[in-house]
Amino acid sequence: MILRRFTRILLTSICVLIAGMWVYAFGFAPRESFNKIHDSAWQARSQAHCKAAEDVRFSFQDLTPMKANDPLALQAKAKLVDAATDALEDAINLIAADKPADAKGQELVPEWIADYRMYIKDRRAFAQALTVATTRPYFAESEVEGVPVSERISKFARENDMKTCQTPYDLSV
Repeated sequence: MILRRFTRILLTSICVLIAGMWVYAFGFAPRESFNKIHDSAWQARSQAHCKAAEDVRFSFQDLTPMKANDPLALQAKAKLVDAATDALEDAINLIAADKPADAKGQELVPEWIADYRMYIKDRRAFAQALTVATTRPYFAESEVEGVPVSERISKFARENDMKTCQTPYDLSV
């Protein structure tokens, strides 16, 4: 009898605690992203740098089908990848030179820049592989803590309203 009552009290307490957890989660928990910084002027400047780099990359756009087994076509693609990566790297260098005003931005932006530099290094390696390949190689990007570096970069950019600062998709085709 005592064991039955104790079990009932214990299970009721557990259910109340679980219900309280869900009330907190849906009603009172903060909704702000971990990546969100509060320097909108820096975000706008960074967005402008990325937009300029995006415009340069779009100027190289060539939608003609590429033969994946043609070494000359692969070498031409490598030159485009290098030129597009140069524009991206220029934008990241400008962003890196411009520090955000808030403490959270000063903490997170250098990590984001480091991730972007890793991504740029991966792009350079892909362009180099294209120059010597006889068939189109795959673009292999680095991972950080089991997550593709492009996802980390793009998530930070999305959550800070810097859409053009997301990683480009120009190597996926």
